[in-house]
Amino acid sequence: MRFALAASLLALSVATAAAAAPVPAINVETLKDITRTLSDDSFQGRAPATPAEDKTVAYIADRFARAGLKPGNKGSWYQDVPLVELTPNAAFPISITGGKTPITLDYKTDHITWSYQVQPRIDVAGSDIVFVGYGINAPERGWNDYAGLDVKGKTVLILINDPDWKMQSLDGPFGGRAMTYYGRWTYKYEEAARQGAAAAIIIHDTEPAAYGFNVVVSSNSGGKLGFDEPGNHMDQSAAAGWITNDAARRIFASAGQDYDALVAAAGQKGFHAVPFTGMKASLSFDQSIRRQKSKNVVGIIPGKKRPGEYVLYSAHWDHLGICEPVDGDNICNGAVDNASGTAGLVALAEAYKAGGQPDRSVVFLAVTAEESGLLGSEYYAANPIYPLARTVGGVNMDSLNVIGKTNDIVVVGPGKSELEDYLKRAAVGENRVLVPEPTPEKGYYYRSDHFSFAKLGVPMIYFESGEDLVNGGRERGSKLAADYITNRYHGPKDEYDPNWDWSGAVSDLKLFYTIGRELADSDAWPNWYPTAEFRAVRDKSRAGK
Repeated sequence: MRFALAASLLALSVATAAAAAPVPAINVETLKDITRTLSDDSFQGRAPATPAEDKTVAYIADRFARAGLKPGNKGSWYQDVPLVELTPNAAFPISITGGKTPITLDYKTDHITWSYQVQPRIDVAGSDIVFVGYGINAPERGWNDYAGLDVKGKTVLILINDPDWKMQSLDGPFGGRAMTYYGRWTYKYEEAARQGAAAAIIIHDTEPAAYGFNVVVSSNSGGKLGFDEPGNHMDQSAAAGWITNDAARRIFASAGQDYDALVAAAGQKGFHAVPFTGMKASLSFDQSIRRQKSKNVVGIIPGKKRPGEYVLYSAHWDHLGICEPVDGDNICNGAVDNASGTAGLVALAEAYKAGGQPDRSVVFLAVTAEESGLLGSEYYAANPIYPLARTVGGVNMDSLNVIGKTNDIVVVGPGKSELEDYLKRAAVGENRVLVPEPTPEKGYYYRSDHFSFAKLGVPMIYFESGEDLVNGGRERGSKLAADYITNRYHGPKDEYDPNWDWSGAVSDLKLFYTIGRELADSDAWPNWYPTAEFRAVRDKSRAGK
């Protein structure tokens, strides 16, 4: 009886909360205009630290001002982010010797490789090759693929994702189907560098990687950005990259190894790395070095009652710039990813101005270099303009829905934050339901800017439309989503289309607004759930505020 009464009261409170704060109209023309403008060829794909950046950030600042925001960094719209760009000067092969058959891996066809070390010449000569499985060192899970192994100066071959990614359940040693950070390519390189590897090479496989090798090439050809900081990243591996699955199989065969058998063994606890005795990898290339500051764009609506407490909205403005050509087009325009999310920031700012001044301050942050490893958001999180301990929480937007309204909402990385309760309340007003993340193995939680803030304790929620379209159902939604990933994601075909259906973006933005407005007009401090990996750092941060 008590449970039934509590459930009834909860349902009433949810409905009341959803109805209490009407959402101002979301301006579709703002979404269209900004997305169309930022993804125009004249913006050259919005690569950071290029001439196109100046044009991009000036445009965003102007739209922030027109939406009624104030400059968010002591009178300036910008926060400088010091970056260094490293660009290989020519295509180069990887030579594999010492096996049954010499192998030459061609640049962009068989491999895409670069360096994080800030030096003009990269040489990896006669480096021993070791297969290290998934390349994970997780003592809390009793797993160490580097156990008893010295890989200093060696080339390590690494599988993408987690060992249990093929499971359909979520109860495996690494979260089952759901990717952990150990499965991300960024972690693989970080751990290989900690172990002293000279070269860290990930073996591509489309399903566990969540994209084709064409995406790997388009995302990593040309210049690579990193923070410009003391030490010049000499603690990183000299070379990092990917090889195709076919190239990996040729290497394994030349070593007299059964590729499929070793991959299966690598998924089992207690796996021991396999040196490819006598086999050596060699590669060398020159690279140009360019240092330049990029910019985050920051706007704010000061709070009227508690201006020293902050709610955060984030979206990245950058994309890949000039990239691998498709049908003669070499500009990766990034219309959906993420001109649309940047447009969403401005549309939300307009809605806030229409809704009246909030009690807490609301920060609108358009960050740079997300496509280069979340660099802009990571820099802000490490050098916050507004203290993270006083940042209540926020919402990240990465690619708005332009295929129509859906009945469902997908929380990316569910079960982590009390902000999910805010989303559940907001969803009532849009007649939408939360559904489980359909592809947790793709690790989207670790692939966008909310992660930079989450790591330092700030509750951030990242969600998106599901695939159950109001017009066409799940079959049509799944087909359109797959078409985008296959044919447009991180490629020149991600261009503005005047025929897009913006109803889904509008519905999502209403949810973004409702969550942020509830945070901004309350004195609540939502936290991570007790089991979330970010709870301890948040509790420590808040205790010392």
